[in-house]
Amino acid sequence: MDVMTASDVPEVALIGADLHVDEAQLREELSRPWSTIRVAREPGAGIIAFVVAWRVADELHVLQLGTRKDRRRRGIARTLIQQVIADGRRLGVRYAFLEARCSNVAALAFYRSLGFSVGRIRKGYYSDGEDAVELMLELR
Repeated sequence: MDVMTASDVPEVALIGADLHVDEAQLREELSRPWSTIRVAREPGAGIIAFVVAWRVADELHVLQLGTRKDRRRRGIARTLIQQVIADGRRLGVRYAFLEARCSNVAALAFYRSLGFSVGRIRKGYYSDGEDAVELMLELR
């Protein structure tokens, strides 16, 4: 797992297209000192997954997690999230937070399997009006 560089932006944007993540957003994230983007690479395939996380005070906020469609369900996203959580622990972060669509049963099960617990429901959080479930993981 590597930290994303500017030369990685086009490849990561292709993976992030389904998540409405574009090159401009990724370049902006690279300029933020509180933002980290980690990527997973596979020999011969290039970048196959990424995660965007912010460290804000003693909190870690996971903003985006994406895996190339042809590499899903292989534990790559799990490894990326675990790396970001380990980074947070080393930096003294107390809590990790993220949101998922209420309808995204697979994502909710995935995050719960990592130890995240359901927090509050954020009404109308997404642009289409769907609610989000906020999930939290205590890191200490």
